[in-house]
Amino acid sequence: MTSKYYYLVAGLPELSLEDNKLSYTVADFKTEFYPFLSPKDQQLVNLYYLKFDNANVLALLRQQEDAFDSRGCFSAAQLEEYMAALKEGDTLPDDLFPSYLSTFITEYFQQEAAAQQQLPEDRLASLYYAYAMKCSNRFVAQWFEFNLTMNNVLVALAARKYKWDVAQCIVGDTAVCEALRNSTARDFGLSAEVDYLDALMKIGDTEELVEKERKADLLRWKWMEENSCFCYFSIERLFVFLMQIEMIERWIMLDKEKGNQMFRQLISNLKDQVKIPAEFR
Repeated sequence: MTSKYYYLVAGLPELSLEDNKLSYTVADFKTEFYPFLSPKDQQLVNLYYLKFDNANVLALLRQQEDAFDSRGCFSAAQLEEYMAALKEGDTLPDDLFPSYLSTFITEYFQQEAAAQQQLPEDRLASLYYAYAMKCSNRFVAQWFEFNLTMNNVLVALAARKYKWDVAQCIVGDTAVCEALRNSTARDFGLSAEVDYLDALMKIGDTEELVEKERKADLLRWKWMEENSCFCYFSIERLFVFLMQIEMIERWIMLDKEKGNQMFRQLISNLKDQVKIPAEFR
């Protein structure tokens, strides 16, 4: 039976991506909403918070403990315990520790060939999306698939523009991922498969970096509203609220000037490692 959250949803504020202040943060959601969810719905929300665990696992593997983000599902002590067990060859049940994280950490320690073909971040992202898209909730699974497709299309468009190897930039193993890796068509042969492809193409043509990210978030916002419009008092509505406060929270912290400054610094850090187009330097 699907749980209904009449009281929680009725009290949600109206949100807009243009909001410059928030009543709740991503961290607040976990303390003020999460405890009132059913165990099944908590697992759905955990799929979102696991992205912080992904970053924490990478930080711990690289001995960057100062970068630990407390918004994840696991404490540093828990992650270190599970990582040590996996390093010793132990097997952890999925209800204790997500299977995709076990797979990634085991591959990392064993330095398996499949894992070495990708950057650790890309391999972990691929496993994470595959895990999330298998969840039992149709809306949440489609949300993760939408984001994977959207990110990959935008990356593929940038790779084409700057003559990078598109196939090496794509994350995931869906049919769309394979089309992006192999197609030479302008639309990657995906016009019928991806109904928002034209919008992505326009976003890809946007030169100003912060404006491009803003347009991408507006498309995400629109997708969520359209696909949850009949989810009135359900976990889907609360999940959308969580995604929206994350977007607003990020934009409150990131103005246009700071965004460009951060990007230029990133490129400066990378330019000695890879060949970067001159206009990005």
